[in-house]
Amino acid sequence: MSNLVQHHVYLGLGSNLGDRRHNLTEAIRLIGERVGEVVRQSSFIETEPWGFQSDHAFLNAVVLCLTDKTPREVLQLTQQIERALGKTKAHATKREGSPPASYHNRPIDIDILLYDDWTVQEPDLQIPHPLMHERDFVMIPLNEITNQY
Repeated sequence: MSNLVQHHVYLGLGSNLGDRRHNLTEAIRLIGERVGEVVRQSSFIETEPWGFQSDHAFLNAVVLCLTDKTPREVLQLTQQIERALGKTKAHATKREGSPPASYHNRPIDIDILLYDDWTVQEPDLQIPHPLMHERDFVMIPLNEITNQY
C-alpha cells in the first residue's frame, strides 16, 4: 500500500438510536477495515438533536482516516457501513425538493466532512460538508483531533 496515494478524510459520526456507543465504536471499526486506517479519533460527545425534535440525544464523534479511495468510493463505503449497522431509508435525511431537509432519529450517520483540501459539488456529495460550521456536534470533535499536532 506504500505506493498508493493516501488521502486525509475526516468523517463525522452520530447515533441516537439503540446502543449509541456500540454503534459508533462498530462504525469506526468498519471504517478502519473498509475505508482506511483511522489515525485519529475524537472523544464521544452527547448532543441534542439538530434540525428536528426528538427525545433521543445523539452521541457524536469525528475520525481522521487515511484512504486510497476516491470521495465517491468513501461515500459508497460509508453508506454500506450505515446500512450494515441498521440505517434504513426511513432514517435517512430526505433531500427531495427544496430545503429545509427533514432529519430523523438514526442508529448511525456518517458524513464526509473534509477530503484533503478538495471541493466536490455534486447533488449527493458536497465536500467540505456544507453545514459543518453550523454544527457544534461536528466542530467540537473536529477541532479536538485537528489540534492534536
